[in-house]
Amino acid sequence: MSDLLWYPLSDLPFVFLVIMIAFTVHEFAHAYFAYIFGDRTAYDAGRVTLNPRVHLDMLGIILILIAGFGWARPVPVNRGRFKHPRLMGIVVSAVGPLSNLLMTAIGILAVFVLNQTGLLDAGSVGVHQAIVHFLHYLITLNIVLFIFNLIPVPPLDGYRIIQDVVPTSVRIRMDQNVQWGMFIFLLIVFIPPLREATLDPLFSYSNNIIQGIIDFFNMFFKEVDWNQFDADFFK
Repeated sequence: MSDLLWYPLSDLPFVFLVIMIAFTVHEFAHAYFAYIFGDRTAYDAGRVTLNPRVHLDMLGIILILIAGFGWARPVPVNRGRFKHPRLMGIVVSAVGPLSNLLMTAIGILAVFVLNQTGLLDAGSVGVHQAIVHFLHYLITLNIVLFIFNLIPVPPLDGYRIIQDVVPTSVRIRMDQNVQWGMFIFLLIVFIPPLREATLDPLFSYSNNIIQGIIDFFNMFFKEVDWNQFDADFFK
């Protein structure tokens, strides 16, 4: 069974917990900002909540466990109800990936705090390993979701952002091709040459983003020895 999974079988509890948090916060961010901008569609559908049950899609979770990529239930948004549809539409689309970037920063900040306070060393070996695994996936999965959702392929957020940037005539033509989005998405994920040509170069920058956040926190905290925290995860 482990050969069918993208992640080690022993890590699945941590992966699932982080996926549940990351997807829930991501979709909540979309729904909340749409609501405060005047669109009650997601609110009336019960999506302005941090309850994971209303946001998670089991097929999307299964795929992320098997293929490394998946999705949550998309938040319904009616941009026509916004006072400034294009600007507010961009914000509503962008806050989802930005929430994942924020969770990456929170995970890195937690590593700094644990290192500087010595709290991690005070627990048992089992507690230490559980915290390390959780923070590892909190940081890495959220940065992957941040980058992945900015890819300009429907129905991802990057595509929605571009739709609100381009002229109306171009947007109309883009809307005509939305039905092909999921097909293109699955081709990219499951055909190795396409994946290597598109996704792998994008995700190669994830370590650079993580290092940039680390460097930012290093300006305010004593520099952390990441090898002491976990040599396998934070090299």
